[in-house]
Amino acid sequence: MTRQPTPTDAPPTADEAELARRLGALTLEQKVRLLTGADFWSLHPEPAVGLRRLVVSDGPAGVRGELWDERSPSANVPSPTALAATWDEQLVEQLGGLLAHEARAKGVDVLLAPTVNLHRTPYGGRHFECFSEDPLLTSRIGVAYVKGVQGGGVAATVKHFVGNDSETQRMTLDARIGERALRELYLTPFEAIVGEGRVWAVMAAYNGVNGHPMTESPLLRQVLHDDWDFDGLVMSDWFAARTTEQSARAALDLVMPGPIGPWGDALVAAVRKGKVDETLVDDKVLRLLRLAARVGALDGIPATARPSEQDTASVAARLRETAAAGFVLARNENAVLPLNRAVLKKVAVLGPNAAVARTLGGGSATVFPPYTVSPLDGIRAALGDGVEITHGIGVTPQTRTPVAPLSHLRLPDGTGEGTEVRFLAADGTLLGSELRAGAAYTWMGSFGPGVPVGEVARVEVRTVVRATGAGRYAIGGSGIGRFRLSVAGAQAFDVRLQLPPGADLVEGLMTPPQRLHSVELAEGEETEIVLTHDIDIDIDADTESASGSTGEAIGGAVTMFQLNLQPPHGSDDEEIERAEALAREAEVAVVVIGTTEEVESEGFDRTSLALPGRQDELVRRVAEANPRTVVVVNSGAPVLLPWADDVAAVLLAWFPGQEFGNALADVLLGTAEPGGRLPTVWPASERGLPTTEPSDGVLTYDEGLFIGHRGAGRPEWQPPRYDFGHGLGYTTWEYVSLDVPAETPPGADFTAEVRIRNTGTRHGKEVVQIYAGRPASEVERPVRWLAGFAVVEAAPGEETVATVTVDARALRHWDTGTGSWTVEPGTFRLEAGPSSTTLPLTADIAVGRS
Repeated sequence: MTRQPTPTDAPPTADEAELARRLGALTLEQKVRLLTGADFWSLHPEPAVGLRRLVVSDGPAGVRGELWDERSPSANVPSPTALAATWDEQLVEQLGGLLAHEARAKGVDVLLAPTVNLHRTPYGGRHFECFSEDPLLTSRIGVAYVKGVQGGGVAATVKHFVGNDSETQRMTLDARIGERALRELYLTPFEAIVGEGRVWAVMAAYNGVNGHPMTESPLLRQVLHDDWDFDGLVMSDWFAARTTEQSARAALDLVMPGPIGPWGDALVAAVRKGKVDETLVDDKVLRLLRLAARVGALDGIPATARPSEQDTASVAARLRETAAAGFVLARNENAVLPLNRAVLKKVAVLGPNAAVARTLGGGSATVFPPYTVSPLDGIRAALGDGVEITHGIGVTPQTRTPVAPLSHLRLPDGTGEGTEVRFLAADGTLLGSELRAGAAYTWMGSFGPGVPVGEVARVEVRTVVRATGAGRYAIGGSGIGRFRLSVAGAQAFDVRLQLPPGADLVEGLMTPPQRLHSVELAEGEETEIVLTHDIDIDIDADTESASGSTGEAIGGAVTMFQLNLQPPHGSDDEEIERAEALAREAEVAVVVIGTTEEVESEGFDRTSLALPGRQDELVRRVAEANPRTVVVVNSGAPVLLPWADDVAAVLLAWFPGQEFGNALADVLLGTAEPGGRLPTVWPASERGLPTTEPSDGVLTYDEGLFIGHRGAGRPEWQPPRYDFGHGLGYTTWEYVSLDVPAETPPGADFTAEVRIRNTGTRHGKEVVQIYAGRPASEVERPVRWLAGFAVVEAAPGEETVATVTVDARALRHWDTGTGSWTVEPGTFRLEAGPSSTTLPLTADIAVGRS
């Protein structure tokens, strides 16, 4: 029988007693009102208990706040894969403190991060938004992130509980996960972040697990409440809650967003009819009040902490340092890196991501940074006027026309760069207007102060396009619904854009359908552009796989579209030939390649790991032209690198945030060491990788315990391009000795000491990794798995000792017979080294019987 929680289950502290008193002052209607959001990003205030408005914000790569555009810039931190690649808990905790400062500056109380779903397969669309394929590394980086954020008095929200490891049919799929894999892999990061990180909020996922939608899943109560004693709040992912009684009886506390949703009056009625016990509602409200108290949203109760102040310079320095610390030097033949600036005279900086790089992924992780430093700009700034920098794009991998660059847009009155946005009623009455310094527009439930949202029938964008060069310009719009474009007063098109059946609504937000018009312009010529979008809801029920009502809810809450513009450019053949010529004339060629928003984003999974367009051909031809070719891979997740053994150096840069170019220059020139080690395997081919495609709505995790590097030694194992944990620095290391206790009792932590020597000529950083194995085990296990790690530094010739704590949980397994954790007695083998396949040191430890 399910235990019915009550607000008095635990002996109340003074604060808890005060929260219970405030709870008692509320009527049922007041309590239920608090349990659904007030709008897209906030919760209802309740003066009767001194509760102010609470604000939540997306935030894996920065704190967006309540606006989703250039009017509210946010520090763009490196992507979660980049953070995990540092393997540096202290650095990540400090970054969490920076995010807390950003949150408070934007009036945000609750950050919807971190995302700790695992890299089950590199096809996962939000791979870049998750830390690692490994549960231990994910746990430790996630705990550090949460401690940093909450140390500043801002709530973190660990997500998505659980099994949201891919995007295809994510709102309806049922993930079938074996009991051991669920406990030992997918729940492990959540367990650590609840237990050690003391996180204040958890987000329940869209998907189901083993037959239950997560917003209604018994796992919420059984695992979070009963097993882990979680005292925080569980919120739904946006529009994930779809039922009244089932979700209310589960340990779901908050439905987001609002004010619509399945609770409200329906939940009040269910309580009145005895279908939902009011003690469940009380427990939910108490958890919400507890969260409010922790962030300082209750009168008379101060926040647990305030963030430290951060100025612009310190934020830039922190982001620059963190980006470099996450760069993984995967290959460095003949020590081509670091470059010797004293002998450089000409450097070719090539590739589609050299001048316009990706600093973050699409979807919930998207923010608008105050600036971005491109690789081209960073290298130019670092090398100065004494070195000639040449540039060519090489290829254009995008098939979509990008958002119109501000440099090509002039306000209609000629006063400067930008656009005028006008909000019009059905009869053409002007309801309001604003000047914008961008061409991507998002409004969530509001068009701004003084604009009556219910009366807006269309939004009109007016601007003047100025040609920076002669040629044919593609101009148009992206979005869902009716769009009209006029050029120089003449109508160019009048169309209705729709998503294909079965598409995720977020796909429509991130990569919406486009319509374009071609315009021939002379250099310096200007032409007036007007893009009009009608505000209506015309969403096919099949568009949103969760339900038609969910699609209508999102469509009604969000107005999002873009003005697009593509200046004229050469063909790929012409640009590749130009890149070859530039590379041939330079002493070194730096080629910056990567994914596009079309293939790596929330809302859809990847269908191929190949680099889009002709980027592989570009790399090969540049490398043939210049043997000193350094390839910088600007992707948030693994891509295939078929030319990797034919270039001098490969640097994996992830989505590294707004300081990308400066951090890259630091690493290329040796001012900073590439500090990263791989948090996930980079495959050499696509053979044998787990799928993201459900069958009849079911996605079976057939690989069980053997995801990523844990699959080594299995019949289906394919040797990767680069192993888990791999990464080169600018020095070399000798692994001298590994010392561990001869035996340890079950359930006890122990310490391993790894002595290493810096055998190179530079000060360096090493990530010392320890893997455990159980030869002749009676339990099915991987050959080895990560059991601990430590980051150390040493000067040339210096020896240092990495002290690695191996948590007792690293040796346990889930006993499906008893439904509990246990440790198999006997001998475990420990191996130490710089990656999962380079392990020069070995020692055995005996685990006794309990």
